[in-house]
Amino acid sequence: MSTFKGCADPVNIRLNFLLLVRPYQHIKNLFVFAPLFFAGRVGNVQLVWNAFIAFAAFSLTAGAVYIFNDYHDMEKDRHHPEKRNRPLASGAASATQAFFLMAMLAAAGGGLISILGAVAFFILAAYAAMNIAYTLYLKHVAILDVITIAIGFVLRLFIGSAATGIPLSIWIVVMTFLLALFLALAKRRDDVLIYLDTGEKMRKIIDGYNIHFLNTAMGIMASVVIVAYTIYTTSEDIVEKFHSHYLYITVIFVILGILRYLQITLVMEDSSSPTRIIMKDRFIQWTLAGWIVCFAWILYL
Repeated sequence: MSTFKGCADPVNIRLNFLLLVRPYQHIKNLFVFAPLFFAGRVGNVQLVWNAFIAFAAFSLTAGAVYIFNDYHDMEKDRHHPEKRNRPLASGAASATQAFFLMAMLAAAGGGLISILGAVAFFILAAYAAMNIAYTLYLKHVAILDVITIAIGFVLRLFIGSAATGIPLSIWIVVMTFLLALFLALAKRRDDVLIYLDTGEKMRKIIDGYNIHFLNTAMGIMASVVIVAYTIYTTSEDIVEKFHSHYLYITVIFVILGILRYLQITLVMEDSSSPTRIIMKDRFIQWTLAGWIVCFAWILYL
């Protein structure tokens, strides 16, 4: 008996393996490069290479985590309008081969990150352990679930810092946490909408949320992100560090990005995947590109 539907076709096998690790989600792992960018060190080839190794190791480990989560949620995902198409939930992939791939990815990620030293290895191990705890328990505790997601983004920063030896600014850590929390709340709002539309509870955690609470929480987080970023760009230590009084100009891009995401979430009611939104929404793409170019121009030129 075949372990994959259509396993006689090698193309289908490779595609199913690829889908298991959710390649589109790994765009989030670019946060590993943030310490390099904000420190103005992207021209250092060795540090960029170290950051790339950390990125690859983190992506491999995250792929293993996604497989573990999909296996654990396989039955629930079959009732989800989008997640039911995932390889395990749809039956396109078997548990046996999924677990084999998961083990290979975890071993490869651990082996690769060990090149960068013990600190980077333990940060990656902490990320994996936290996500296992998230899958088994934390995702079922309201508020704690979105906090855990936000911490995952912060760990990406720390592993980038450990890989390059560049210390993290408290501002970068705080703003990353707040932004990730904002995005996690938007994603949870989508789960509530699915429940209201279909009566299906995609997660037990839905009982701990409602639209009014999530709208309010998102509004608060959006405001705090903008205020924190504004203070960051105008603070004396940052101005002195970057030798520029013009970083505040980049605030406009942050405001545009936040407002656009709120529009997509509250007006268009489409916030199921922050990664997919970034990949398909031209407005956000141009806003993000504008922020990068403007910030880089001020920082490097």
